Amino acid sequence: MSSVLASLVPVFLVIMAGWLARVTGFVEDKHWPGLEKVTYVVFFPAIIIATLAKAELADVPVGDVGAALVAAILVNAGGLMALRRTMERRVGVTGPSFTSIFQGATRWNTFVALAVAGSLFGERGLALMAVAIAVMIPLLNLLAIGVLVRFAGGPPQSARQILTAIVTNPFIWSSAIGVFLNATGLPVPGPLLGFVEILGGAALGAGLIVVGAGLDMRRLARPGAAHWIAIATKMILLPVVAVSLARGFGVAGDDLVVVAIASSVPTASGGYILAKQMGGDAPLMAEIITIQTLAAMMTMPVMITLLTL
Repeated sequence: MSSVLASLVPVFLVIMAGWLARVTGFVEDKHWPGLEKVTYVVFFPAIIIATLAKAELADVPVGDVGAALVAAILVNAGGLMALRRTMERRVGVTGPSFTSIFQGATRWNTFVALAVAGSLFGERGLALMAVAIAVMIPLLNLLAIGVLVRFAGGPPQSARQILTAIVTNPFIWSSAIGVFLNATGLPVPGPLLGFVEILGGAALGAGLIVVGAGLDMRRLARPGAAHWIAIATKMILLPVVAVSLARGFGVAGDDLVVVAIASSVPTASGGYILAKQMGGDAPLMAEIITIQTLAAMMTMPVMITLLTL
């Protein structure tokens, strides 16, 4: 419980700092787009490359943990796609708002997951979480970009345009670089790695600040159906499915706890940047991130405890 709270409280406080910076005018409105762009194109790709390139994967159950997490994501994603038209008819979910629900229900906050796993299990926890990062980040970004291209409300896209959007997306090419460096073992010069790590160190703070800047507290105080769908699907359904599958694959002990952590953390702050850059419902995405971060302080300890007994 204390490890979870210690990881989540600072995340929420940084989000609130971004909100205060905008509403007080401390940072003028004209400056926010620049911060959003550099976070999207530079900071987040850097942390993805550094994390994946350095991950120690030799001594952890890569196949079983990875398979459970991938299957759970696909179950969630498939269920949401199957119910999209029903959500549109019943609760008025538009295409852009669906993209935010989708991201909120499938993506995960790697920073919170790494902090909790490292606090509980040390180096092995970090290595196991690196497995989750290696398999989940590329898949989740492919799914999110595909959904945004299809449903964000822009002009119809050809197959070539969709492929171009995927290949050139910073989240995708940075994941590919990180996985390639890890798999090949190519040496990275120390100064170059230090350069990437310094840039990546800015990702969490910058990402959370721009999330806070996008908040509308009036809407946040009255969560609607879109918020609750994303919360229930991400914070309850995903960990239940992931841990159940992991048990079926023979994952146990600390490894199973790490699966529970990876699947029960709130959604990623990078989802807001992606929504803002690709025409999704960015205000809704910011609200989902903030509400899930608050809810995780209660749901994460409960889900981790119940699912790994």
